[in-house]
Amino acid sequence: MKILITGGAGFIGSHLAERLVTDGHSVIALDDFSTGRRENVASLAGSNRFRLVEGTILDAALVQSLVDEVEVIFHLAAAVGVKLIMDEPSRSILTNVGGTETVLKAALKDKKLTFVASTSEVYGKATKFPFSEDDDLVIGATKNLRWSYASAKQLDEFLTLAYVREAQLPAVILRFFNTTGPRQTGRYGMVLPNFVQSALDGKPLMVHGTGEQSRCFGHVADVVEALVRMLDCPAAHGQVFNVANDQEVTIRQLAETVIEMTGSTSQIQLIPYSDVYPVGFEDMARRLPDVTKLERTIGFRPRRPLSEIVADIIAEKRSARAA
Repeated sequence: MKILITGGAGFIGSHLAERLVTDGHSVIALDDFSTGRRENVASLAGSNRFRLVEGTILDAALVQSLVDEVEVIFHLAAAVGVKLIMDEPSRSILTNVGGTETVLKAALKDKKLTFVASTSEVYGKATKFPFSEDDDLVIGATKNLRWSYASAKQLDEFLTLAYVREAQLPAVILRFFNTTGPRQTGRYGMVLPNFVQSALDGKPLMVHGTGEQSRCFGHVADVVEALVRMLDCPAAHGQVFNVANDQEVTIRQLAETVIEMTGSTSQIQLIPYSDVYPVGFEDMARRLPDVTKLERTIGFRPRRPLSEIVADIIAEKRSARAA
């Protein structure tokens, strides 16, 4: 198949592109390099089954021309990361909602199979655990700009499902939970690469709040496996899926694990949220996904342990230091 990946030079997009090309597909990657990097797809530069296009998902003519060339779209491009959302909330809203609308309209022309990336953030402040795809979504007050990203991605989901219902667009919504691994940058607040870098540098690991907030970290290779399996799964069309590992860890435990696995002498330093983020930040105490629907539908769920994820990031960063 010929496949378009928006955000194809990004963290998840680049890993997906490599896997698809390895599997014999042809890939067009669209990226504006606001968060993606050419180095992420350097291994594909010589392949006749891969093409990298610099451009934005807000360019309707460009998006339509690329969609017309392919059979399937993975729409992964988004303005993501807590730091970016808090620093530039308007960019996050306009890029996410406007970009998704552009992609969906292009896909609608010939009803191309479209996978739309969403996020665990849409669950907001929900307190029913684990999070199931049909649960109510509880978003905080609009004065807390942290929720602008969650609301934008909710709109992405509503728009996608509207096209499914009204025009029979074959589309699938993917709610990612803390996907991590090699190539993820800590530049926009991603916690694990920041922890590993600090530990290797002998600097304190900055844990926000009490450190008792918990998350579930999934290896990017497992996430890619799930996406590839969905290519041949008509039962997934029109559905929403949590794509995640469901092994929970507190952020303090995560920091302790990184220190132990790097053999670092770094200390853990608790930092109040108010010292890190501007007014308008609010955190979630837990994010715990129910992944039974994913496993039931595609026969797979992310299971790689945290130790393997951390080890892969440590190996990558040590290799970069030695280069």
